[in-house]
Amino acid sequence: MNESANESVNRSVEELQRRLVEFAAARRWQPYHTPKNLAAALSVEAGELLEIFQWLTPEQAARVMDDPEGAHRVRDEVADVLAYLLQFCAVLGVDPLEALAAKIDRNELRFPVPDGPVGPPARSR
Repeated sequence: MNESANESVNRSVEELQRRLVEFAAARRWQPYHTPKNLAAALSVEAGELLEIFQWLTPEQAARVMDDPEGAHRVRDEVADVLAYLLQFCAVLGVDPLEALAAKIDRNELRFPVPDGPVGPPARSR
């Protein structure tokens, strides 16, 4: 991604975070938006996303977006997960894109591209 695109994405994330903060403030929810509560809410919403796929076969899961109702549920749960993650980051002062870029950098060092055939990653212990 070029510098201009990065700035645009950063502005978009910041704008969404601002809107979420304003939404909560207008409803006087800030006292409840503690790191612990937001982390718990994020976990619940991630669980609701998982619930959509819980008993599907891999083939059914790959086609979930083909069904309008299923696609709507997935988009709603993705939005809920992202909303709580962005609010969590705002409360703690974490730049989510910077954190992700740093994590990808660490993973590239931790899991170098193999010379031979690619298979599943080795499990860390």
